[in-house]
Amino acid sequence: MCAHVLVAEDDAMQAELIRRSLIAEGHTATVVHDGSAALDAVRRDRPDLVVLDLMLPVIDGFGVCRVLRRDDDLPVLMLTARAAEDDVLLGLELGADDYMTKPYSPRELMARIRTVLRRSGRAGADRRDERVVRAAGLAVDPERHEVRCEGEPVECTPAEFQILLAMAAEPERVFSRRQLLQCTRGFDRSSTERAVDVHIMNLRRKIEADPRRPARLLTVFGVGYKLSGGRA
Repeated sequence: MCAHVLVAEDDAMQAELIRRSLIAEGHTATVVHDGSAALDAVRRDRPDLVVLDLMLPVIDGFGVCRVLRRDDDLPVLMLTARAAEDDVLLGLELGADDYMTKPYSPRELMARIRTVLRRSGRAGADRRDERVVRAAGLAVDPERHEVRCEGEPVECTPAEFQILLAMAAEPERVFSRRQLLQCTRGFDRSSTERAVDVHIMNLRRKIEADPRRPARLLTVFGVGYKLSGGRA
């Protein structure tokens, strides 16, 4: 079961932890840090599920949930430090499908997400093609573990695949070497950040017309790398 999950969390460290956990589970993720951006991302990306922090700036999680329930049946898992019974009940009355309080176990959060997706039917074999991540002429299929570039198959190592999946899910986002290294955990346990440069070099050989003048996998000097080209 693979899905696209919107993470609306104003704490950058928490959001990154959730994003990495989702990627490790084979999902894709978009991260936003306020309620207005969350609503924009829902309309733009049509995710399968929203992990929604209650204490968001601009529009809080309750307000976001109200709008989602007015316009859509999108599954919502609320994630918050507010554990008061009234808050839990209000969240559920607004239509949240599940509710977790901080601190939480990432493993439990992933298990809850799997349960909500299964109940909702938002992700599964009949929606596999919708889970293929497309950007910059690439199609990255998390379920089949396949990559195509302009329709042609591309052979990738597991670490290369995870890097491409993360970057294709958020085209134009600049990833640091450390962030990309986190994507390869479980495949390259002994790697250092410099190993990311090698993965990028190898990927350029596979997906660039001219690896010496890359048009897709771009270097952002002093920061890291980004996949340029936008979503297909």
